Amino acid sequence: MIIMIAAVAENNALGKNNELVWHLPNDFKRFKSLTTGHHIIMGRKTFESFPKPLPNRIHIVISRQDDYKPEGCIVVGSLNEALSRCPKEEDSYIIGGGEIYKQALPHADVLEITRVHHDFEADTFFPEINPKEWKLTKTESQYKDERHLFDYTYQTFIKNKNTP
Repeated sequence: MIIMIAAVAENNALGKNNELVWHLPNDFKRFKSLTTGHHIIMGRKTFESFPKPLPNRIHIVISRQDDYKPEGCIVVGSLNEALSRCPKEEDSYIIGGGEIYKQALPHADVLEITRVHHDFEADTFFPEINPKEWKLTKTESQYKDERHLFDYTYQTFIKNKNTP
């Protein structure tokens, strides 16, 4: 399955200046738990936002730069090429950024969204989730505390069977 995973604000904000605009340690743990051991697909800017490659994952980075060759990564020129590098019988995760999410949405089977209950100023946004194409199948509310400044909800969406 192709799974898109993202933390998304109420106004669909993802980040600003290639950084998240919130800090949710429990969401980082969830991201790690879900993606460890799998292929993760991302754009170059998303990859460069990490201090180093994430452990125990196969990184596929989409870049238009022919000479871009970060160590320990598979670099491809398109989303279709990235998807072709993923084993069909295993889950693969699309992890960003905004343009990659927009391109990948028609290919995705599942959306794992952390909905951050706040609006943020941003320069990168997640595409609209069309309720005719996606069914919300699971929610788990989380509340702000000393380590989490905002309420947030884990949401799982499954593509409707009649959606191509």
